Amino acid sequence: MMLSAAVLFTLAVPDFTAKDLHSLKRLADPQISPDGKWVLYQQTSIDLGKSRNTDLFIVPAAGGAPRALTSHPKSDSQGRFSKDGSQVAFLSSRDGAPQVYVLDLAGGEARRVTNLSQGVASFRWASADRLVAVSDVHPACTGEDFDACTKKKVEEKGESVRVYDKLFVRHWDTWEDGLRSHVLSVDVKTGKATDLTPGDFDVPPYAGPDDFDVAPDGSEVAFGRNEDKEESTSTNAELFTVSSTGGAAKKFGANPGFDGLPRYSPDGSMIAYHAQMRAGFEADRWRLMVYDRRTGATRNLTEPFDRNVDEIAWSPDSKTIYFTAGDGPQNPLFAIPAAGGSPRKVADGHLTQLSISKDGLKAVMAQDSLRKPADVVTVDLATGKITRLTETNDAALANFALLPSESVSYAGALGKPVQAWITKPANFDASKKYPLLVIVHGGPQSVFADAWSYRWNPQVFAGAGFVVFMPNPRGSTGFGQAFVDDVSKDWGGKAFEDVMKGTDFASALPYVDKDRVLAAGASYGGYMVNWMCTQTKRFKAFVSHDGLYNLESMAASTEEQWFTDWDLGGPPWKDRTQYEKFSPHRFITQCTTPTLIIHNDRDYRVPVEQGLQFFTALQRQNVPSRLVMFPEENHWVLKAENSVRWYDEVLGWLKKWAN
Repeated sequence: MMLSAAVLFTLAVPDFTAKDLHSLKRLADPQISPDGKWVLYQQTSIDLGKSRNTDLFIVPAAGGAPRALTSHPKSDSQGRFSKDGSQVAFLSSRDGAPQVYVLDLAGGEARRVTNLSQGVASFRWASADRLVAVSDVHPACTGEDFDACTKKKVEEKGESVRVYDKLFVRHWDTWEDGLRSHVLSVDVKTGKATDLTPGDFDVPPYAGPDDFDVAPDGSEVAFGRNEDKEESTSTNAELFTVSSTGGAAKKFGANPGFDGLPRYSPDGSMIAYHAQMRAGFEADRWRLMVYDRRTGATRNLTEPFDRNVDEIAWSPDSKTIYFTAGDGPQNPLFAIPAAGGSPRKVADGHLTQLSISKDGLKAVMAQDSLRKPADVVTVDLATGKITRLTETNDAALANFALLPSESVSYAGALGKPVQAWITKPANFDASKKYPLLVIVHGGPQSVFADAWSYRWNPQVFAGAGFVVFMPNPRGSTGFGQAFVDDVSKDWGGKAFEDVMKGTDFASALPYVDKDRVLAAGASYGGYMVNWMCTQTKRFKAFVSHDGLYNLESMAASTEEQWFTDWDLGGPPWKDRTQYEKFSPHRFITQCTTPTLIIHNDRDYRVPVEQGLQFFTALQRQNVPSRLVMFPEENHWVLKAENSVRWYDEVLGWLKKWAN
């Protein structure tokens, strides 16, 4: 009897490519309805070379088929149920700059609510007839005509010349234009807006648009702002409250570090928030704080809890605070009594975007992993059981049989354990030898979490035939604050040893070709491969994306000065120790490994001159090198078409030198 070809041969699954990556739907921002019956979320679809669009979807909280709530050629995002659940407000760019629209769930067309010249960044419902929104305002513009005044200031200024009297000159990917983000009160019926936070301050501050909240009765708004004279060297954001009708702001919970993410308790008696205690350190541990509005007292609930408190949400009875916190490479959901006590883990996994039901029985969240992009899930708050509500990408991913990333541990510097991820190709054959790609994360105070990413996605590199090794060396978050602190003022020391010992560990695996080992990284990861190039000859090639090369010129040109002040011991004219010890440019004659350098013109965090200097030095010394630049991208490559080209360049370089 003859066996069929299906029995004789196992067909290899197709490689997972960058185009496949960007064909997947992106789900985010789940919100549960006040009656607990529905979950609202946004879904982004990309048609390479043609369009990128975000729409709102709704799915039964008990399970069922999702359906589109909006369908418009322009993006709709940030959907929020009204307090009675009868309406959904959302941001849309369908008429130009993002504005708030309101859709009646009983039927009808979406109605535009705001008409602010600079658009809306984020918003909250305050009551049935009022929103609180964040928009840009010129600080000189006050009173009822502040928006018309702001529009006139913008039109008059033009773009031919920029003049500054203080830092920031530019931030992230934009030159400062004199405008400030402010919190506004907006009448839903008329669209009339009132500036609640006038002055020459950003509200919310540089942390992000979610650093504000509205009291349950709509009478008050809590917000953050930094009032220090020199913002570029200060992380001292403070929290304030102000009446929703306007007036003088009142400060609360002040400490030398960053205070942010205020969240009112449902009974209105308290405000929970997270806080950093050390001034000037953006990677200090986030504590969970509670401010009592009646007494003015502030309590620290998580001082013994050696993890970063991230998202915050209250139970409906105001007795429990739920929060997420990085714990190793995961991001579990925790609960803690508002009166004080020990945190308990509610559910494990990489969980984000927390929303609690009004009955207090479940949370709605997004869950992803290194193997799979985010789905919307519910979490039973009593049992921790996780139930998926969406399976949006399951059919597409089934074509590739992606292998789960494996968590491993090895002995790093001083024998301290270091966690890492290993990702193998879908067609993995243990009898073969594969090239090894070591990827170093940025930060350095960051982490390779068990989370899906569209940048540096290990499944794409594994799809190209590499075994991917991603260590979490000193500086990585989720392993205790001492581990985070251990990289500051020691950039090329123990963290470098952690990476190299990890490379030793991975190279010794039986399916790895120890003679074909390559490394790549971005930001601090780019710095690390630049440093590795000057310190070792064991790698076949490097990829440095937005990497730091000359630490002195970096300190003089980056925008957030507190970063280099803390991690490098101050500016170089005060203390040159770290700059002389760990700057790759001082040892560039020892760098002979072929290197691909990628840098972007609108990267103001690690300015483009860092990549240009590195490329020039390698070219002048006849080291095989290639420079790729994306003029319109910032520290990251965000446009899908550019991302595909990025992967093509990176994989082309890696394959060239791995063979």
